Amino acid sequence: MYYSFRNKYLEDLPKENVRIWSCTKEGCKGWMRYNFAFEHEPKCCLCLSPMISDMRLLPLLVNSNDEWEALRKSIPMKPAKPIA
Repeated sequence: MYYSFRNKYLEDLPKENVRIWSCTKEGCKGWMRYNFAFEHEPKCCLCLSPMISDMRLLPLLVNSNDEWEALRKSIPMKPAKPIA
């Protein structure tokens, strides 16, 4: 907890161990959350090296877009609603 410029105490975000993709190239700091990756086995966006699955203590975020998870698992997505 810390004191902000508006003189209010701000609470720390809850953290938990989260599955991530981490770059395999030595010296590269590239990583991304597992549930935010667009590919089944992504490549690092900084150096294009392969990435491996890893864990990291991060603030909790929710990715509510289930279609990306289905796409990564090669499950057909629901058809889009027609625009009237």
